Amino acid sequence: MQTIFHHSLRFGPAKRFFLLAILIPLGGCQHPVPAPAGLTHTSEEEVLGLWPAPPAQARLAYVQNISGPIDLGLRPSRWSRITHLLTGQKKSNYTLVKPLGIALDEDDNICVTDTGTALVWYFDQQRKSFKSWGKIGSIKLVSPVAIAKRKGTFFVADSSLGTILAFDDRGKLRFEIQDEIKRPAGLAIFGDKLYVADASSHRVAIFSLAGEFLGAFGQRGAAPGEFNFPTHVAITSDGRILVTDSMNARVQIFDAEGKFLNLIGGIGDGSGYFSRPKGVAVDAQDHVYVTDALFDNFQIFDLEGHFLLTVGKVGSAPGDFWLPSGIAISKDNHVYVADSYNRRVQVFKYLD
Repeated sequence: MQTIFHHSLRFGPAKRFFLLAILIPLGGCQHPVPAPAGLTHTSEEEVLGLWPAPPAQARLAYVQNISGPIDLGLRPSRWSRITHLLTGQKKSNYTLVKPLGIALDEDDNICVTDTGTALVWYFDQQRKSFKSWGKIGSIKLVSPVAIAKRKGTFFVADSSLGTILAFDDRGKLRFEIQDEIKRPAGLAIFGDKLYVADASSHRVAIFSLAGEFLGAFGQRGAAPGEFNFPTHVAITSDGRILVTDSMNARVQIFDAEGKFLNLIGGIGDGSGYFSRPKGVAVDAQDHVYVTDALFDNFQIFDLEGHFLLTVGKVGSAPGDFWLPSGIAISKDNHVYVADSYNRRVQVFKYLD
């Protein structure tokens, strides 16, 4: 796993650090750059969208931006067309405004929460269609921050409502989870369990996919196994639980029973450290990806906590970020990053 080459961080001035710290809450299409056939690159065109830069071996390539379903060649589903006629939603509104949470279902279709429009999006790449919801049953979304989907059921965490809504692909409410949580901020599904990073309770709560509370672990603090506003959660292929411990500036790793195993990162301004870590995800090789909203990048580690690579800086070009948040990785190692203030999702490919 340590074949990824190190790449140093580059941060903005102290003034920007202060302004962004105040702004960050707790809670068109680019042409694809093809993955290189070889590993030696000399021209500026070939270097574009590759990390680390030559002469190091390229490990990550930029693929495209997604600012709306049109960038994926998707059309509204029949049900969505009917709904949009009734609500008056126009094609010009088929764009992301502030994407925050992102997840993939078992078929690697893309689920996105947009707090700028209080909408939930589902990009069904299998059926070449998309859907969006602003209401689940009679409940109007206020601040949808996280999403997960399995077996035809969507789970959306709304931090302002303090609830998790479970619904079908027509927006029909199946059930609501309100007990045992205060401010859900991150969701992940593994097997038949839903894991919830509860920022206000400073713990991870576990539910069945039918909404039954199964247990929780964590409390407020800075010691290993304790949290200070956890915001995101991800699960490895063997069931290890990764939690973004945001205000402690680290990611913690637990076993399937919630027993503490290891730490990644810590507060700092260099490679391998964080300021405001947000999304966390794991690829097929068990590399850990962590977005940082203040440093406008994501960093890659192994499960032992060794720093491997940094991607990104502040900006709007491919590979640049402005307050990145959620992150998700497909089975074939495509990396999707919610680039919140750039109003897009960026897609990268890990070059195994």
